[in-house]
Amino acid sequence: MNNGTANHGTETGNLAAGAIRLPAVHLLLSDPACAELINEYGRVQTLETARLLLAELRSLMLASRRDGGTMPAAPDIPAVLAQLGERLRANNRSPLRPVFNLTGTVLHTNLGRALLPDAAVQAVTEALRWPMNLEWDIDTGKRGDRDNLIEELLLELTGAEAATIVNNNAAALLLMLNTVAQGKEVIVSRGELVEIGGAFRIPDIMTRAGAVLREVGSTNRTHLKDYAEAAGPQTALMMKVHCSNYAITGFTKSVELLELAPLAKKSGVPLAVDLGSGTLVDLEQYGLPHETTVRETIAGGADLVTFSGDKLLGGPQCGIIVGRADLIAQIKKNPLKRALRVGKLTLAALEPVLALYRAPDLLAHRLTTLRLLTRPASAMQALAQEIAPVMQAALGTQYQVQSEAMMSQIGSGALPVDQLPSYGLLIRASVDKAGDKLSGQRTSNPLGLLEQRLRSLPVPVIGRVAQDALWLDLRCLDEHQRQRFIDQLALLRA
Repeated sequence: MNNGTANHGTETGNLAAGAIRLPAVHLLLSDPACAELINEYGRVQTLETARLLLAELRSLMLASRRDGGTMPAAPDIPAVLAQLGERLRANNRSPLRPVFNLTGTVLHTNLGRALLPDAAVQAVTEALRWPMNLEWDIDTGKRGDRDNLIEELLLELTGAEAATIVNNNAAALLLMLNTVAQGKEVIVSRGELVEIGGAFRIPDIMTRAGAVLREVGSTNRTHLKDYAEAAGPQTALMMKVHCSNYAITGFTKSVELLELAPLAKKSGVPLAVDLGSGTLVDLEQYGLPHETTVRETIAGGADLVTFSGDKLLGGPQCGIIVGRADLIAQIKKNPLKRALRVGKLTLAALEPVLALYRAPDLLAHRLTTLRLLTRPASAMQALAQEIAPVMQAALGTQYQVQSEAMMSQIGSGALPVDQLPSYGLLIRASVDKAGDKLSGQRTSNPLGLLEQRLRSLPVPVIGRVAQDALWLDLRCLDEHQRQRFIDQLALLRA
């Protein structure tokens, strides 16, 4: 690249009429206004970005001249530095960004599921800054087991004999099946062969684990005799899968845990239960739908139970296995355990979350997930009535904004059928008497345009479009987020 001359501050010494006179790179970098960019992004990155930017500007100017247009005036140094700063900030913006979850789904898989309570956030921050006794027994001065950091709490809360933890519940299933049933049969009701998010299916997990699926019963009806007739020398495990992400109604029959446990014991094979979105407390005491707890499952006769840490439990993403001590010991010796184990940040976050369950009377206040799930509709109504006029003023006459009662969802993979009374903003595109869209918006999809504008805000707003309206459920707009949400609405003004 020709850096030009200091006399003219352009990229080329050719100052003939029609020449492209962009600032030289060395003059850009030596300008006092560029020092701040260099301090933040480094000289190497700033230099390379400046070169690319100048090349793009030159190409645009040349293209304009080739098209027969008038050569645009070359930007001066302050103008180029302004573009350079924008480019550097955009290049260094993290792809993982905070958003406002106004979808109405509290445990939204695509938005990270459970929000951690302050105690967990503080513990993770500490773990980031310090070496931790991850696998070091401080009492003995010898190497320890990272599962020991949370095992006692899990045993206390579930009534199990032993516990281990991996990076998610799918991993927990994979590890359990590979350990207990590799090369042998696992009996499962056909009606429980669920598919979870991302087209991830129970039969596929079994195949990858090396287990042989033995389906029994039919989609809607399975009887105890179906399990009994299927049990044989190749049976390594009987398994129940809690269908938390769908429900079959009508002419149905399933075998309850209390029925199946004696048969499994008589057959001499372990009984495993995949709870999926496991909970450690009876949610009914908080006014929520009943969900079978891990303790109830262990007490009901399950030898192994797998469940998630980042759904109803309200902790970080992980998969937890609890159950018989001998089976857990086998699972922990499986070489796959090392491949699927969690790091110190997950354990640092999980331990304080589990500790909150020791005070169930305070849990609805301290555990973020439970606090959001039990938030009264009146709180969201007051918030909607405050925000609606601000939103209307920002959008103008192009849209109609009103506060509206609506229903929240606990989670797409956690009690999706059960809904919670909520409140939020309902936004429709304005129409004139002839039914045409108002305000000169030349688009056939004004709601799609608004949804895109909301997603383009500094903190993207994620809602849902349904029934010719944009729904913004305010259940997950926490009080500490309220002002930040309101302040950025001014950016929506045309």
